Amino acid sequence: MNKDSDSNHYLLHAPALATKLLAWFDLHGRILPWRDPGSSNPYRIWLSEIMLQQTTVATVKKYFIDFTERWPTVEDLAKADLNEVFHAWQGLGYYARARHLHACAGQVVRDYQGQFPNNEMELRKLPGIGPYTAAAIASIAFNQPAAVVDTNIERVMARLHGVGESGLKRRRLIADLMMKMVPTDRPGDYVQAMMDLGSAICTPNQPLCLHCPLSSSCFAYLHNQTSQLPVKFVKTVKPTRYGVVFWVENKVNKAVFLRQRPLKGLLAGMIEVPSTPWVKQAWQDTEMKEYAPKVAAKWHDCPEIVKHSFTHFNLELRIQTAQISQSAPVDSEAGFWCLPGEFPKQAFPTLMKKVIKTVNPTLLQPPVRR
Repeated sequence: MNKDSDSNHYLLHAPALATKLLAWFDLHGRILPWRDPGSSNPYRIWLSEIMLQQTTVATVKKYFIDFTERWPTVEDLAKADLNEVFHAWQGLGYYARARHLHACAGQVVRDYQGQFPNNEMELRKLPGIGPYTAAAIASIAFNQPAAVVDTNIERVMARLHGVGESGLKRRRLIADLMMKMVPTDRPGDYVQAMMDLGSAICTPNQPLCLHCPLSSSCFAYLHNQTSQLPVKFVKTVKPTRYGVVFWVENKVNKAVFLRQRPLKGLLAGMIEVPSTPWVKQAWQDTEMKEYAPKVAAKWHDCPEIVKHSFTHFNLELRIQTAQISQSAPVDSEAGFWCLPGEFPKQAFPTLMKKVIKTVNPTLLQPPVRR
């Protein structure tokens, strides 16, 4: 921490800061579909926190409403087919979250009689719930003091306390400070107030300090360091990987050969157009043939390259297309033939939607109702 910043000063004045922050929150807190004024629903809080991992609030809102209309309770979600959950998750990314979501619902129903445990240690035993998510659920759903530190809270606390460190060390310092400052009265509202303050006022660029209820005690504001804090990470250049997808289409009924990805790993369980592995160097024609479906047809190179960015690497996909006169029977483990009308029902990740739109964008359009 900066030498000019005295953490004891903030801790001594924590109750007064909490009073100011909660008063601001009562007037300016965001209206969000998973917030139930005057009550809390652990299922809805858990679902929202899983969806919000590495995804924006604006994106999550519609998905949350759709999910809770389709599966209003944890019991409903536990009984759902995993492929249906994958399909509803399309567009949210990080698809392992959807698999863990379904597994977690099943475990809550099976081991906890449909009631989420109310403490962090028990919550962390559930699939897909790490330290942050467990703390958030314990705080917001069960009103327990917890060290909840998301991106918004980290920014607010770094500026408020003058935390000059970066990376994991900064997050640990802030988690410790957060635990010491969170009030025993309305701890869940306090956490959400911090989140909302970071979203609406203490923004990454050009924070609205004159409208902040904590500005009179904020180290960064008082020392004119809001642009320097928190210390920014130095981004590394992502490597690029390369792959080839193989689009095989039946000329008669227009069915396309698809397959399901393995249930573990990247995009686990999602539906894809068959492809080579994704490697560090572009594929040579002779090398990629062993991964192509064995069909009696000539392959054609699509001129467009599909580009997609994952968390740790960028991907470039070539597309090879072929047409055959009839759909040959295939081993169910190898893949399946999908008729055009069935495409909107498949759980495609965003990457595969890009591939489909490149070859035939009409396949993803919902059928016209007459």
